[in-house]
Amino acid sequence: MENVFSHHISGISFMTQLSLLRVTVRRLKFQLLAHRWWDEQGEYSALHSMNDIRVPFIRDTVLNMGNTYQRGSPLSGIKILDVGCGGGLLSEPLGRLGASVTGIDPLEENIRVADQHKSFDPVLAKRIQYKSSSLEEIVEESVEMFDVIVASEVVEHVADLEMFIKCCCQVLKPGGSLFVTTINKTQLSYILGIVVAEKIAGIVPEGTHDWEKFVPPEELEQLLEANGFSVKTVNGILYNPLTGSWSWIESTSINYALHAVKSGSQAETSQTEPLSEMESEQCSATAGTNV
Repeated sequence: MENVFSHHISGISFMTQLSLLRVTVRRLKFQLLAHRWWDEQGEYSALHSMNDIRVPFIRDTVLNMGNTYQRGSPLSGIKILDVGCGGGLLSEPLGRLGASVTGIDPLEENIRVADQHKSFDPVLAKRIQYKSSSLEEIVEESVEMFDVIVASEVVEHVADLEMFIKCCCQVLKPGGSLFVTTINKTQLSYILGIVVAEKIAGIVPEGTHDWEKFVPPEELEQLLEANGFSVKTVNGILYNPLTGSWSWIESTSINYALHAVKSGSQAETSQTEPLSEMESEQCSATAGTNV
């Protein structure tokens, strides 16, 4: 009998198909919760409070890289891609800082919620655009268009992490920044991130995460460095469910935030070596929802 693990359909391995199926199941769960994005006491309360550290992290890092500061709009002139934007929880504060933000998410329900919420603020309505699309579609339309890419609570959901990184590199300008927040793959992260957060405390909906897809910072750094990025910062972050707040810590054993910069040499590679058709197809499955 033919080994099932070596069996391929349409050029995609069985294991890749299984991974894509798991991503699809999680998307369906996110779809059911789409209307709850802006409930600060609901399922996404931890993401609301995460803005207290991830927004300054992005803002200060971008400003420290030499961009001209404009009072009241420190990120004015900066083009940001928010991958897996969900209901726009991170896109909106970045827009308020003056950035031009494009938020993408594969779920139309999430985009409808995000569009509706930004419409309450005329300033944000001009600075933010949302698209129900895959990262692959952004690659086709927006090669080297963005100064900053944010993938917050996304990489632990993607079907193919290396393809996700390649797609990000394609749309990022040379010298542009990639910001990631995600969960380490440790015994402690399983206990706190799965057992406590999902099954006991209900901080996030049960089934949101798959521990097997959690990403150690060392693995993420290696993939980034191998695909034209230079990793600048890796910091640990910790959520306190009692206070509902996040803080910076030295340990990266649970959650962590990472900043990487696209090198100029990769820009040359991206111009001469575009993604193959199969890579683009796999990329289209990686624009998950940040949760």
